[in-house]
Amino acid sequence: MAVRTQFIKSPSAGTMAILNRRRTGHSAGIPANPGAVGLVQGALADMIMAADVAEKAAQVEVEEIRGICPQHITLIGIFGEIADVDTALKAVREFFSLEKGGENNAHRKS
Repeated sequence: MAVRTQFIKSPSAGTMAILNRRRTGHSAGIPANPGAVGLVQGALADMIMAADVAEKAAQVEVEEIRGICPQHITLIGIFGEIADVDTALKAVREFFSLEKGGENNAHRKS
């Protein structure tokens, strides 16, 4: 399964309301109006790895977003300032593009 990403700059109040209803942990570190939200969707093992990569790449908060099919497809939200979320999403994309080529062993050691 491919990993899919979306980048939302300055999310609207309605978008945040949807995400807040679907957030699983309601982390205290997530601002009510973050500068940006990154969404990453894929298999559970991939999303756990994506969360780790994102948090190590930038000053962001990551939380699982409830979906319809949590056994097969999982969604995580990456919350923070625009530049930080952009950096985190780029790191996630890079990790998974390198993984296709089998070159991500250096990332796994971090």
